[in-house]
Amino acid sequence: MNKLKLFVALMLTMLFSMNSNAIEQREAHKQAIGKDCKVCHDQGMKQPPSDTTCLKCHNIDDLVKKSKRSDEDKWQNPHNNLHYGKDLPCIECHGEHVKKQPLCKNCHTFKFDKFPG
Repeated sequence: MNKLKLFVALMLTMLFSMNSNAIEQREAHKQAIGKDCKVCHDQGMKQPPSDTTCLKCHNIDDLVKKSKRSDEDKWQNPHNNLHYGKDLPCIECHGEHVKKQPLCKNCHTFKFDKFPG
């Protein structure tokens, strides 16, 4: 019986250590943040980062310029659009650990070729 308990304890330890190390993270964030999850998870580990946290490193005006569209499509800019302006929460389209689709795709068919997810 003691061997069984020891085996179960070892398996559980391995399982939990694998889960904490197996979390996907973007390469750029690995370099900037490392493994300190609390740098981004300002609302607690079970909550997504706030926009305030994202905007400490990502300037909204730079993002608007980077994702700017041509004149006729100017309101299709995901970082400054007709519906939300510059106020769409980052996590609506971006995920660190799980790739997401742009919120716009729920209703629109235009493409964001450079969308990182």
